[in-house]
Amino acid sequence: MNPGTDPDSDRVRRPNGGRSSNVTMRDVAELADVSIATVSLVVNNKKRERIGEETRARVLEAVAELGYRPNALAQSLVSGQSPFIGMVADAIASLPFAGQILRGAQEEAWRNGYVLLVADTDHAPDITAEAIKMMIDHQAVGVLFSTWYHREVQAPPLLASLPAVFVNCIPQTPEAVSVVPDEVQGGRLATDMLLDRGHTRVAFINSTEEAPSTVGRLAGYRKALAARGIAFDPDLVLPIFPERVDGFQEAGYEAGNELLARTERPTAVFCYNDRVAMGLYEAVKEHGLTIPGDMAVIGFDDQEVIAAHLRPTLTTIALPHYEIGARSVRALLNRVEGAERGHVQRVDCPAVVRTSI
Repeated sequence: MNPGTDPDSDRVRRPNGGRSSNVTMRDVAELADVSIATVSLVVNNKKRERIGEETRARVLEAVAELGYRPNALAQSLVSGQSPFIGMVADAIASLPFAGQILRGAQEEAWRNGYVLLVADTDHAPDITAEAIKMMIDHQAVGVLFSTWYHREVQAPPLLASLPAVFVNCIPQTPEAVSVVPDEVQGGRLATDMLLDRGHTRVAFINSTEEAPSTVGRLAGYRKALAARGIAFDPDLVLPIFPERVDGFQEAGYEAGNELLARTERPTAVFCYNDRVAMGLYEAVKEHGLTIPGDMAVIGFDDQEVIAAHLRPTLTTIALPHYEIGARSVRALLNRVEGAERGHVQRVDCPAVVRTSI
């Protein structure tokens, strides 16, 4: 039947209205007076096929008039490609502090014409495996495997099935690509900021967790001292055990009391994170001292709910979560194109200067 006389032809000729959400490839073919196969070749951008420019223009005009949108999943099954980048995370999607990684990855994916598919696995290995299978089924171009805090991980075996980049974590495989914060640079920057203000007895309250952050931040602290010709004093590095007390804040409070009880106490303290600094603040106040007058304090992480609301406000080193997310997408797209070899990309941690130093 001629579309012009079809009672339902108003459905396919009504631009951006009526039943346009149900428009099919057949509707486009009828309006453009071509075969469904021709429509498929045009909307899938098969330029190497012998389709005349006039025919191609007629199909595209019909597509625009009807508001036809190709099924992205169907296209990916035909072409072996898709507009999707997968992201499998252990808790990142539900934590505002680390959610900046998600935001950075999502915005960079959009800038490159991709949609981010996110699966939050809540640390469950079986859910992680199912999430990766889902990404494979949806023909994702690759997967970002992310953790909410910087640590070493075991790479899920299924990730070998498609290009992958490890975000905020490092697997024990040399061929992997990882994007992580530069803990050494961050630790050195924190210490340098205190040394720049004339402090020579700078203590470091460090966690005893087995993590790249504890090792890296201590290495940065030592590098900063060495660069100024200041001998490293192990007595100025206080290990804390947050699991033995009521978390990092209580551990910082206890470490602060120990430092303040010394005859020759430090004039500045670099804290492993902002929660440790919060505990140290309490100890300083109880001793009748002031920050930064009697003791300068710098934290790490820039947890704004803490750092920006302490009195005085806390100078700290920020974890570059947004930039880690964005760079991970760029690294993944490079890996898809074969331009990214196995390595660890470290992102600088910037200082957030407030009033505690």
